[in-house]
Amino acid sequence: MTQNKILSEIEIIDRVVNGDVAAFEILIRRYNPYLYKIGRSYGYNHQDVEDLMQDAFVHSYENLATLKQRGFFKTWLVRIMLNECYRKSHKTRSWKEVFVNYSLSEKSIPMFSQNSHSETENNIGNRELSSIIENALKRVPIDYRIVFTLRELNGMSVLETAKVLQISDSNVKVRLNRAKGMLRKEIEKMYAPHEIFQFNLIYCDSIVSKVMNQIR
Repeated sequence: MTQNKILSEIEIIDRVVNGDVAAFEILIRRYNPYLYKIGRSYGYNHQDVEDLMQDAFVHSYENLATLKQRGFFKTWLVRIMLNECYRKSHKTRSWKEVFVNYSLSEKSIPMFSQNSHSETENNIGNRELSSIIENALKRVPIDYRIVFTLRELNGMSVLETAKVLQISDSNVKVRLNRAKGMLRKEIEKMYAPHEIFQFNLIYCDSIVSKVMNQIR
């Protein structure tokens, strides 16, 4: 596993596609926090989010060979998770998985940016999430809430977010600014965004075990 960790994401995907099932665990652990935050932003409870994550990872594994532009794996996986969330909430809007060439050179700058992300994760440990924060996000319309989640909690760029949601770059910026206006004061006084909906390592192990058992 140590040897696999130094491989690029594209190399890891190539290994999985070529039959190295165990390498898929690296991708699960890398993107567990992303998917968990998205699921919780839709108001699903912990167990429901775990189920949605498992479905998203299994679906991505089963269709990984069809992903031609493997450098866009994160965008593709996030869209699969969004599809699972919409499916569960009985939404009828369809999301087509279309990939185009575009530059992802823009750097995402979260509004509460800090340089001690890993240190913060360690300090959080098993801290329970504030119900006030979750309730505040639930009161924000979903179009703004999901943009806030992708940009501020998951650190995705404007271009990545626009691609995932199939909206324009300017629309992403407008929605984000409005979401910040609704949430900034209430959230900033309590937690930094990367602390919200933090995915505990214990739960991460649980998802890894469930997904790996299923795909094997």
